[in-house]
Amino acid sequence: MSTLHRSDKSQARPVRKGLHPRNLHNQGYDFPALVKSHSALAPHVKPNAYGDLSIDFADPLAVKTLNTALLNRYYDIVDWDIPEGALCPPIPGRADYIHYMADLLGLEQHSIKLLDIGTGANGIYPLLACQIYGWQCVGSDINTQSLENVARIIANNPTLKERFTLRTQQDKNHIFEGIIQAGEFFDVSVCNPPFHASLDEALKGSQLKLNNLARSRGEQKAKTESPTLNFGGMGAELWCKGGEQLFLKKLIRESQVYATQCRWFTSLVSKADTVKPAKKLIRKLGAVDIREIEMKQGNKTTRVLAWTFI
Repeated sequence: MSTLHRSDKSQARPVRKGLHPRNLHNQGYDFPALVKSHSALAPHVKPNAYGDLSIDFADPLAVKTLNTALLNRYYDIVDWDIPEGALCPPIPGRADYIHYMADLLGLEQHSIKLLDIGTGANGIYPLLACQIYGWQCVGSDINTQSLENVARIIANNPTLKERFTLRTQQDKNHIFEGIIQAGEFFDVSVCNPPFHASLDEALKGSQLKLNNLARSRGEQKAKTESPTLNFGGMGAELWCKGGEQLFLKKLIRESQVYATQCRWFTSLVSKADTVKPAKKLIRKLGAVDIREIEMKQGNKTTRVLAWTFI
């Protein structure tokens, strides 16, 4: 397991409201240390309206470069990169998901096997799980180009080669079938489902995010009125027919088929009104335990739905 580095306490920022106690980003971003780890970040770091060092979170290149620096400094991952337009995950929030999964499974367990459904071009959940807890991970995706990018990241980080493997989902109508093999057992599956039902809905969501970022900088709204996917996201990473609710319904139904091959099935749920019908379906299919885990980062609340048939 990697030795993780905490930031210099002299540079510590106020604790972020609600991040998991073990999250290395509880003190905010130590930009001088991050620039020292990854010099390419330097041009993006400037004082914000409050006089604090920051980056322009509406700039996709700045966000991607910040991620590369964070993964390098805190998780010993070098040369992380994603293709232009690919989903760029917020590292603190993604680390929170993994920490809460560790709590769900029990920290006393060491030989954990994790399955990431839709790992994307960033591979973020397995990367963090490997480096924080030393888990064995499998990442699946329907997009072969995304998997090729993750394979390149793994190749650049030799310690990952024995821990992180990739599998292609050949059938867009299935989630676990063709991925979980006969006789195989996972301790937990994680998923960041496509939230939107269409490209138009995804663009509107991105514009709302840009406006929120602008308000946090003291501006009325974002400077551009032509929405762009500033945090990236290609095709199935952001939208699918029926959106989050239909995807989650499919994931829950198929989880029952593999009830004895995975201890905990979990998924991020972005929309609060998706939770109740999802829980109802899980109960109907015979799950013996259902958990709703709230995660907070600043004023933002997200939730993980977890269920088990075992």
